[in-house]
Amino acid sequence: MTAAAPINDLPEAILTTIIALLSDTRTRNAVALVSRKFRTLERATRTSLTLRGNARDLHLIPTCFSSVSDLDLSLLSPWGHALLSPSASSTDPALLAHRLRLAFPSVTSLTVYSRSSSTVEIVSSLWPRLRRVKLVRWHQRPQSNLGADFDPLFQQCHALSDLDLSEFYYWTEDLPPVLEAHPNVARSLTKLNLLTASFTEGFRSTEIRSITVACPKLQQLFVACMFDPRYMGFVGEEALLSISTNCPELRVVHLVDTSSLANARGDPNDDGFTSEDAQIGRAALVDFFSGLPLLEELVLDVCKNVRDSGLALEVLASKCPRLRALKLGQFHGLCSAIGSRLDGIALCHGLESLSVKNCGDLTDMGLIEIARGCCKLAKFEVYGCKKITVKGLRTLASLLRKTLVDVSISCCKNLDAAASVRALEPIRDRVQRLHIDCVWQRENPQDFDLNQVNNYDVGDDDGVAVSRNGNDYMSWCDEFEQRISKKCKYGSDGDCSYMPTNGCANGNGHGNGNGFWGDETWERLHYLSLWIEVGDLLTSLPEVGLDDCPNLEEVQIRVEGDCRGRHKPTQREFGLSCLARYPQLSKMKLDCGDTVGFALTAPPGQMDLSLWERFFLSGIGNMSLSELDYWPPQDRDVNQRSLWLPAAGLLAECITLRKLFIHGTAHEHFMMFLVRPDLNLSLRDVQLREDYYPAPENEMSTEMRVDSCCRFEDALNRRPILD
Repeated sequence: MTAAAPINDLPEAILTTIIALLSDTRTRNAVALVSRKFRTLERATRTSLTLRGNARDLHLIPTCFSSVSDLDLSLLSPWGHALLSPSASSTDPALLAHRLRLAFPSVTSLTVYSRSSSTVEIVSSLWPRLRRVKLVRWHQRPQSNLGADFDPLFQQCHALSDLDLSEFYYWTEDLPPVLEAHPNVARSLTKLNLLTASFTEGFRSTEIRSITVACPKLQQLFVACMFDPRYMGFVGEEALLSISTNCPELRVVHLVDTSSLANARGDPNDDGFTSEDAQIGRAALVDFFSGLPLLEELVLDVCKNVRDSGLALEVLASKCPRLRALKLGQFHGLCSAIGSRLDGIALCHGLESLSVKNCGDLTDMGLIEIARGCCKLAKFEVYGCKKITVKGLRTLASLLRKTLVDVSISCCKNLDAAASVRALEPIRDRVQRLHIDCVWQRENPQDFDLNQVNNYDVGDDDGVAVSRNGNDYMSWCDEFEQRISKKCKYGSDGDCSYMPTNGCANGNGHGNGNGFWGDETWERLHYLSLWIEVGDLLTSLPEVGLDDCPNLEEVQIRVEGDCRGRHKPTQREFGLSCLARYPQLSKMKLDCGDTVGFALTAPPGQMDLSLWERFFLSGIGNMSLSELDYWPPQDRDVNQRSLWLPAAGLLAECITLRKLFIHGTAHEHFMMFLVRPDLNLSLRDVQLREDYYPAPENEMSTEMRVDSCCRFEDALNRRPILD
């Protein structure tokens, strides 16, 4: 028997192709340790690199990645400091720039933190062939002339085609003059991301018109706008038509109101209608859609009423046949849901992703019509829709069982945590990504009015129209169950994990009689996102039907609310211990950034933020996390988000933690808890990032400064790394 040839005997071209297909950074690093040949091939095929560590250590800048074309310098330590500015850096900026140019000669895509225009000027001269640039700045804009942050870039980088300012704070007046002053570069731009979360008012209508006139070749446009007609320069019909007229080659368009970028959760009891209507009529929408025949992805999050939009969406379906992703905010009348004829948004048959936000008149019948028409949906998000219930969402899940894998349900009055999970039972074995609100109110399963489905026909996936009225709704359930049973019997559906339990289940082993299936798991779920109000406990999560998720790898938890005025919780723990039941869970994002409290002395009977942090993080030591992103609670009155002593001690007890990113500030002696030799020996990557607006300009004397950061990093690097 001939022995198998070792992989080293493969031709170099094949080995190069194999290694080039590796995407995981740690896997690539492991491959580079096999042999010198593998190391050379891995370095030669590495095209993307994010530099970490302290910029003072010039000798540690790697010189073996000469093929890297995509370089990220925004996470260098100390984070947020102008490392290439002569006035703010302890390292000679000219020497650092020289080292970077020698180490990475092939860079065409760059991400950099720029606190002043001098940083942009230096990187533009280092890499004049840049095609993509992302600027990052969470600090306030320095006092400088209009366009000073962008002018060096447009002067030096004539091949620029992609500019990303989504995390860069500037004035909206800065950009249009620069585009007009450099018409050749502006005409070469194909992607422009202006979705800056720190904006308060966004781009005005005249500014959008100037931008689109200067950049006629745009294919992707992302803009933060102000649609409120009470403001001067609001975005209305004129701005929309200027976009479609001036940039007919657009494939991706995101127009988002700045109030939506704040990401604050709305009131589930709102009816979905605002007091003001957007100045966008049906005729303008028709003309806007007709002028963008190449459109593939559209986001219109208006935050003001757009009424009777169904007819315009039918034009969207006919004029934009390539449309695959659609998000609509504050659009009403998406579809009529009368009779069996599809209309409105249901005619967008090619959609693979759909997000509906704050639609005041969307009902269960509307969900069913969407499921019938948009039968290719793989992702579905619904937010702030008061009239939909478990039955409508459950039917949508049943009809989209073959395709739907990504679901988000938020701020819907009739869909608390238990109801959301129950509605997704038909696809629980297929869902890969899920978001729900942790609202623990019990839903009454009898609150569905069968009269809502009178005189309606629903077509099944075999093309059979089934009459659904108040008297034969249950017979429709029986027929649907029989159809699924036949598919299971003959193997046409591939599996038989779903059997309806909405009143038709008979206790034959597929259900347990209480709306949950105890013998089934969320076997494909690998990402779970949760919203929870401050003061509520996470311990009820397994009880709503999410107790068995064997492949769950990542959890994101967002805690929102005002701690001020709240008394001490009756329980000692928030409930992170309940997540220890998920064996594969290794990554977590715990976002308490929207939790507001007292950073200093709290009034009698209340807790300050240090005690709230202890409440939130208690039990984290029971989890086997390898990576954690943590946003501390904040005191808005003093603009402070800090890691306090109890939180530092609890994080130090998480002995499996390898990466820790704290999105706030901390005292140096608190951070030293993380590098104690008797605790976590796996911790390797720690960074403080003040990535919120406005980031503190001058750190307090007792918090992490440049010298403090260097001392902590030295202590971290002195520890032995087990692997």
